[in-house]
Amino acid sequence: MGIVVLTMKASVIEMFLVLLVTGIHSNKEMTKKIKRPKFTVPQINCDVKAGKIINPEFIVKCPAGCQDPKYHVYGTGVYASYSSVCGAAVHSGVLDNSGGKILVRKVAGQSGYKGSFSNGVQSLSLPRWRESFIVSESKPQKGVTYPSTLTYSSSKSPDAKAGETTKAYPRPSASGTTAQPVTLMQVLAMPAAEVNHATLPKPFPFVASATSSPRPQPLGHRSWEMGEMDLWKPGSVLLDAGFIPKEELSTQSSEPVSLGDPNCKVDLSFLIDGSSGIGKRRFQIQKQFLADIAQTLDIGPAGPLMGVVQYGDNPATQFNLKTHMNSQDLKTAIEKITQRGGLSNVGRAISFVTKTFFSKANGNRGGAPNVAIVLVDGWPTDKVEEASRLARESGINIFFITVEAAAENEKQHVMEPSFANKAVCRTNGFYSFNVPSWLGLSKTMQPLVKRVCDTDRLACSKTCLNSADIGFVIDGSSSVGTGNFRTVLQFVANLSKEFEISDTDTRIGAVQYTYEQRLEFGFDKYSTKPDILNAIKRVGYWSGGTSTGAAIHYALEQLFKKSKPNKRKLMILITDGRSYDDVRIPAMAAHQKGVITYAIGVAWAAQDELEIIATHPARDHSFFVDEFDNLYKSVPKIIQNICTEFNAQPRN
Repeated sequence: MGIVVLTMKASVIEMFLVLLVTGIHSNKEMTKKIKRPKFTVPQINCDVKAGKIINPEFIVKCPAGCQDPKYHVYGTGVYASYSSVCGAAVHSGVLDNSGGKILVRKVAGQSGYKGSFSNGVQSLSLPRWRESFIVSESKPQKGVTYPSTLTYSSSKSPDAKAGETTKAYPRPSASGTTAQPVTLMQVLAMPAAEVNHATLPKPFPFVASATSSPRPQPLGHRSWEMGEMDLWKPGSVLLDAGFIPKEELSTQSSEPVSLGDPNCKVDLSFLIDGSSGIGKRRFQIQKQFLADIAQTLDIGPAGPLMGVVQYGDNPATQFNLKTHMNSQDLKTAIEKITQRGGLSNVGRAISFVTKTFFSKANGNRGGAPNVAIVLVDGWPTDKVEEASRLARESGINIFFITVEAAAENEKQHVMEPSFANKAVCRTNGFYSFNVPSWLGLSKTMQPLVKRVCDTDRLACSKTCLNSADIGFVIDGSSSVGTGNFRTVLQFVANLSKEFEISDTDTRIGAVQYTYEQRLEFGFDKYSTKPDILNAIKRVGYWSGGTSTGAAIHYALEQLFKKSKPNKRKLMILITDGRSYDDVRIPAMAAHQKGVITYAIGVAWAAQDELEIIATHPARDHSFFVDEFDNLYKSVPKIIQNICTEFNAQPRN
């Protein structure tokens, strides 16, 4: 009997061990499945530009055929985010025309991008752009999680279904991983504790307490006001990444709200001084000034939009352009702003605004002028000149309000003398205010609002690509021929594509000539890029003689007489032979009327005549190619020269 019992016990133990081993094996299999989620590489089309994708780093699959010249690429090695992602991959040699997977990483904007011909792709030059990217082989980095779905800056991504919310806010990532987008609806649905722990990064490491000693004062900066030293609290530190906490999100008022003043349609960023030296009382005066500005401007989607960046040691977005869509909500948000403390690093704040603030993701509308108003208590603790230059070249209109500037005995401590003049768009006083006392700040409100809303005088909004009336004067003589004439029209289209075209931006017109002249379309005929390109395509070949002098005179009368006063006037003349009439007097008339003339000669064109027609210096305004098929090669150089000349204009 004892033997039977022992045998049964052994059998039970054996069964238990089998079940235990089986369970462990099953758990291992389940763990493997959990640990190895399948990564799906998102696919994009050849025409997708890097700037449309919000993700800072991602792997994508490109289709075949992206070597096509219609997919524009700007730069070499480092590409402007206005470029086709897949076109740049082919140009860089990472992909060939058959497509494949690539790794894309966003980097800072460059002050210039050089075009080149590589791997069958002609990239173009660009004077500057706000954001860049680089392309490499699709080898995932260790510890980095790449998104299976891309986040697009447009209202709908290519794969978005109707009714889905696609607005995304950046969520701080854990070490070694990329940021994953958190949608507005997800943030609203989160419990408060989850938002604090899962969404917000750690506060600034320095936290003052009632018992701590004051922070060392920077040399020459204003002394602390007695009783005004604010204590820094972990919850009060705002995020450099621009994340908007749940309680800061715009609340819709139950009262009817204005759509905004359409006579003041600007995208406005206030850079407010949150440094330690400003003190509590002055900081409160500054906030009240902002609230009064918000009320006076009549904020709304059809008028001005306003965001705020606070700077100290480092800048942080308090709220962006699309956070608050009416004056009342904006005033409520301004009241909640708490002081950051630290130094007065204005130059760093201007760089931050240039690189990150005026983006589509932050509500930048494109058609509205970008304005940055900088409030400074005393003087900055860093240099502003270089940062301001890059901001101006990006089309940002900088206004400076200096309150309680350095007294004579304090000027030795100012790091950069005449810093305001080095920062603003023009040094004629229009863009700068010098306020003797914080108590007098409110007096600048009305003149400031008036200047900000005077969009015709916002000089920095005008860039080389959005501020011209461009008249093409096209030789349609018999020597050109039908096939070559179509090549000329393609050249005209390629140049036109580079500009921002609208009623308020660059406008395009065209004249064709032989012995006679014909207005193909005027500056006010078409106001969108697709319409302009279609109009160019429809131009019919005329055939006849070559009277270039008469054509220049005709263009001045029929095109440029109707140019807007605030536009640069550019004439681009294309011819393939010597003129039958005199070009000197009409060319001189064009120069005297302020029309900048580019002369493009092909094949049998007379180079001495091109130099007469072209604006001085001729080496920058006249071009010659030996055959029509090489016209496209001159496009990058022409655009570069147009922009170089524009950027060289004096600021006073």
